[in-house]
Amino acid sequence: MIPRHPQVFGNAERGDTAAQTEARKTEKTRERHRRTEFSALDGIAGPLPAMIRAQKLARRAARVGFDWPDIAAVLDKLDEELAELRAELPRPAATPDLNRIEDEIGDIFFVLVNLARKLHVSSESALARANAKFERRFRAMEAILIAAGETPEMAGLKKMEDLWCRVKLSER
Repeated sequence: MIPRHPQVFGNAERGDTAAQTEARKTEKTRERHRRTEFSALDGIAGPLPAMIRAQKLARRAARVGFDWPDIAAVLDKLDEELAELRAELPRPAATPDLNRIEDEIGDIFFVLVNLARKLHVSSESALARANAKFERRFRAMEAILIAAGETPEMAGLKKMEDLWCRVKLSER
């Protein structure tokens, strides 16, 4: 604790919060390197929610230079991962390999987390907002159907998609 906070326990200049945080991260990295077995990923809690853990893993890897050079490279990787998922999707009458499909979907999530990180967006917040938006629009679509004396099951996909677009346009 003392080496990580020299501005409190030593003679180091206080600096601003960002400088103190960066100095603390640097000292933590030095401490990890002093151990015989070291990984930049050491210390990331295992039981975190998957999205948050992915953000932390990616941030740590990026800190030591394992990162895409720019957003375009992340988008290229996303295209690659989507192609890999498409290749795993079952053909008619074929049995899907759910483990492979789950692996590819996981890879896509991980790339999306990295895209969010590169854009300085919280993937957790982005997903929470998307969930709220979906729920708001779906409930509005249901309300329109109920007002017309219908249920989603009665309306069918085409009508629900048309109403979805109407609700979406009304939000703008």
